[in-house]
Amino acid sequence: MNSFSHLDDKGRTAMVDVSEKTISHRTATARSIVVLPDLVLDKLVDGDIPTKKGSVFQTAIIAGIMASKKTGELIPLCHPLGLENCKIDIRVNEHREIVIDCTASITAKTGIEMEALVGASIAALTIYDMCKALSHDIVIKETKLMEKRGGKNDFKRA
Repeated sequence: MNSFSHLDDKGRTAMVDVSEKTISHRTATARSIVVLPDLVLDKLVDGDIPTKKGSVFQTAIIAGIMASKKTGELIPLCHPLGLENCKIDIRVNEHREIVIDCTASITAKTGIEMEALVGASIAALTIYDMCKALSHDIVIKETKLMEKRGGKNDFKRA
């Protein structure tokens, strides 16, 4: 890749013109990792954290899906897309970190990785919001693209 895709030939901000692109099935998976202090993780019951506001992980899944559908409204140069599927999986890994995987898919002329990244990010922020009453020592450690398929190039993180 030799240049930024959101700049025109004069270096000005521009939306990418996808009118000549081929429609294909595209999927992307993004991951966010949240580190919760033991005080919060000790509240884990049957794979979720129950609170007075409701289930932390189930609420995060709904928030992530809702945000993923609004990516084109949140990120200025993203094309508005009608998602065909968005799935969010939340689990605790061997390091006692919360791992959020968001997989989005569509058959379209443009990719779906920003929708997956937004979904994972907002799910992580929702976990923070719902757990902050117990502790503010919560870290959203990272958010990254894990895999994308379809379009010009496929990508898979090792």
